[in-house]
Amino acid sequence: MTGKTILVTGGAGFVGSHLCERLVSEGNFVICLDNMFTGVKSNVQHLFDKPNFKLIEQDVEIPYEPPEGEHIDQIYNLACPAAPGHYQYDPIKTMKTAVLGTMNMLELARQFNARMLQASTSEVYGDPIVHPQVESYRGNVNPIGPRACYDEGKRAGETLMFDFHRIYGVDIRVIRIFNTYGPRMHPYDGRVVSNFIRQALLNEDITIFGDGTQTRSFQYVDDLVEGMIRMMNNEVGFIGPVNLGNPGEFTMNHLADLVIAFTASSSKTVHKEAPEDDPQKRQPDNTLAASEAALGADRSTARGLEEDHQLLQVDRL
Repeated sequence: MTGKTILVTGGAGFVGSHLCERLVSEGNFVICLDNMFTGVKSNVQHLFDKPNFKLIEQDVEIPYEPPEGEHIDQIYNLACPAAPGHYQYDPIKTMKTAVLGTMNMLELARQFNARMLQASTSEVYGDPIVHPQVESYRGNVNPIGPRACYDEGKRAGETLMFDFHRIYGVDIRVIRIFNTYGPRMHPYDGRVVSNFIRQALLNEDITIFGDGTQTRSFQYVDDLVEGMIRMMNNEVGFIGPVNLGNPGEFTMNHLADLVIAFTASSSKTVHKEAPEDDPQKRQPDNTLAASEAALGADRSTARGLEEDHQLLQVDRL
């Protein structure tokens, strides 16, 4: 085995499983660490017979102690529930995962002189008053609202990353992930794409929270994984933070129309009250990603949606 030894926390989750799959295929030895709160074994089951893959069921709040002789070269820290219904289920646990988990991984990176990539989020921008969102924007976050456990937890994670870099010289990379979709999304995870597709395939009313004019930008999971790997492996000293997302912007009304068209559904749209602190705008400014390391997504949302609804229909419903 000539590849690196790479630890992926949250590796059995939606994004993590695709990342593990890619890293294994490239000949790396991949350690997938997941407590299975939102991750599921079936996401990585096809990797179980690979000699360069290992699954460990463990919470990131507990420091990971590699067996004797095992060296860690890189750490991708993805562990944290990302869908509102999941991270709001136990907000204190979410905050502990975001802060203690990140600190434990940073200590591990420091111990092994490993490079660490932190999967932060566009939610650090909160409900933005700067649009599209550029990395220098410091955000508009409610620190005491129902989304704060995730938003502020991820902001604290970025703080820890840069403090460990400044004080201990830990080699870091920080990305801010915008809305992502693709195979292995759970149809009941509460994310807008999976919600809309599931409801459309069942010919149920498609639920839009608010008036539907709020916007999101969607990237396909393969594009995100490509950007993550490029960011981790860039050798030009670019540590971020950097946005990873597709700049195509959609209103929720338009997205619902797209999903209905792709699925040939008889669904109608219904509107319900918007959740507290729900962002009204979300769109990455990809200037920095394009100028530093060509990290931007390139798949159109429409093309990806067409593929994704077929996969959901076959694999989930």
